[in-house]
Amino acid sequence: MSPRRKDATAVEEATQTAQPAAGKTQPGAGQPEDDDYFEEEFTPSEADGDMFGGMPAKKAEHFWPSAKRLMGLLKPEALGIYAVVGLVVISVVLNVIAPKILGQAMDVIFAGVVGRQLPAGASKEQFVAALRQQGQDNFADMVSRMELVPGTGINFDKLTMLIAIVLVMYFVANIFMWLQGYVLNRIVMKVIRRLRDDTENKLNRLPLNYFDTRQRGDVLSRVTNDVDNIQQALQQAFAQLVNSVLTVLGIVIMMFIVSWQLALIALVALPLSGVAAGLIGARSQKLFAAQWKNTGSLNGQIEESFSGHDLVRVFGRDADMLARFEERNEALYKASFGAQFITGIIFPVMQFVSYLSYVGIAVVGGLRVASGAMSLGDATAFIQYSREFTQPLGQMAGMANMLQSGVASSERVFEFLDADEQDAETATEHLPAKTDGHVDFRNVTFSYTPDNPLIENLSFTAEPGNTVAIVGPTGAGKTTLVNLVMRFYELNSGSITLDGVDITHLSRSELRSKVGMVLQDAWLFGGSIHDNIRYGNLDATEEQVLAAAKATFVDRFVRALPEGYDTVIDEEGNNVSAGEKQLITIARAFVADPSLLILDEATSSVDTRTELLVQKAMAALRSDRTSFVIAHRLSTIRDADTILVMENGRIVEQGNHQVLLAAGRAYHRLYMSQFAGTDAGEVPVDDSTAVHS
Repeated sequence: MSPRRKDATAVEEATQTAQPAAGKTQPGAGQPEDDDYFEEEFTPSEADGDMFGGMPAKKAEHFWPSAKRLMGLLKPEALGIYAVVGLVVISVVLNVIAPKILGQAMDVIFAGVVGRQLPAGASKEQFVAALRQQGQDNFADMVSRMELVPGTGINFDKLTMLIAIVLVMYFVANIFMWLQGYVLNRIVMKVIRRLRDDTENKLNRLPLNYFDTRQRGDVLSRVTNDVDNIQQALQQAFAQLVNSVLTVLGIVIMMFIVSWQLALIALVALPLSGVAAGLIGARSQKLFAAQWKNTGSLNGQIEESFSGHDLVRVFGRDADMLARFEERNEALYKASFGAQFITGIIFPVMQFVSYLSYVGIAVVGGLRVASGAMSLGDATAFIQYSREFTQPLGQMAGMANMLQSGVASSERVFEFLDADEQDAETATEHLPAKTDGHVDFRNVTFSYTPDNPLIENLSFTAEPGNTVAIVGPTGAGKTTLVNLVMRFYELNSGSITLDGVDITHLSRSELRSKVGMVLQDAWLFGGSIHDNIRYGNLDATEEQVLAAAKATFVDRFVRALPEGYDTVIDEEGNNVSAGEKQLITIARAFVADPSLLILDEATSSVDTRTELLVQKAMAALRSDRTSFVIAHRLSTIRDADTILVMENGRIVEQGNHQVLLAAGRAYHRLYMSQFAGTDAGEVPVDDSTAVHS
């Protein structure tokens, strides 16, 4: 069964459905809840480069540290990298020597053509001496450099051998180039696999408030699009750069061997090309960083629009969402177009410089051949070297496009990997396999931000097997309270104990294994109904899964489905009703057999008839275990052993339904506002639509 979300651990994923919309800080932490705050939080700021819902955009001046760190990912594959470099070296050496041999073949042809026109019977030395006597020194110098026999034509045996050698060299060079590509692909795939593992593990180590303050789409973009872009950069840019650098070095050496005068002309292209690439590349660097940041921002907008599609339609916000999309799409278009346009200038500039060099080499080389200073074969080889010399330079410039983009993506991924993690595990104690479920809050203080306290000096005790209901207005701290029990957030001060053990002395996994949760938003995973129930306990037997389904009334409607428990939940879970979804989540918690149960307004999204069925299922689930029930509908918690009434992070009343109703204070006001009407200005109660209490 594959979860469709990639945000955090499975329990934290479910909890996030009760958290604020991505990027919005929790109410109760001193943050506004109106639309103006939402707009401000998600509107990109051109002034400060803010593209992530309030998070400052990281500048691209960290190019070299990020590039160095990116190359550091290849360190575990050092042997493979050495093999790649070795294969490239062999391939480059063969490719670089081949034109020189091909030039020798050209000399054989030219010598044969000239030798056939000379009279037979005399030696080459005699013919050269005769030419000098006639004052034809240039022609004499040219003939003296040739390996010819007057009166004979082309030496086809030698020509065939030289051409065969060249063909074999090119063939072997390409075989080695293919091998290096194969080895490099394996190396890059290993590196990217580790990087994906690192990002996935990082997701599970990040605190919940990391996701509360960022757009989910931007986080997904970093761990998917940016990692893919790094893969492309490593696969193509790295191999191409190594090959190009070695090719340039090899060609430079051969050019100096053939003619140092022409080599100096060719090398004039290097500083000109370097200056052009440096000036253009520096400008494109920031644009590529902006491109990927805008990509994350746009992905966040799309994810938000898609997830809240129904709500957008209900409130008629289609035009508003479209306008916001157009704004971010336009920002991405400008950044992407600018980056591609700037880097697209590099290749034409490099080509122009290469043509200047080529013209100079052709003119000077022709004059040197005519003067007998160099052979025609050497001139031909040098012209080929000059063409091959500018080609890797152009490729290196072209790789700047991909390299800039890859490093910009690596900056975003490294920023994600460097994010502050949740506090390290300090497990010093353990709980027995079956706990009683005795929970004790002692002077608990917590706030989302230091200057806005939410819960202060809160103390209460939940006895084993009791049901504790938590009620109060929005922002009172109800959901925060149970999140603290799960250690989704750490306390500022005070302690919470489970069966006398401080929960900070337990590992998070052990603590959460004792807790089952049923949330307001019933989240199902892609897979069958059977798989969704068994998700609560992957070691559960078929009998346990079936027993959980029967106890929570899932079996009643599953039997009516054509494929029964093998019915696959579709992408949006639309082939089961809201009430059926909730029953499945209750069955999932039931099969986990937790010692502590948390029910976060589990009936708010179902109709009255289904609510009765869900309440019966929850009653079966609460049996013999301590339960925390966050309730907005007070009719659902009348039978609770203890009701905690919270206001502004404090417990203002506690007792059972009859005692609190008779007291005529906060609970009485809440109860009467639901069942006897309320005057304007009284405390609102039905905050079932609140995303975070």
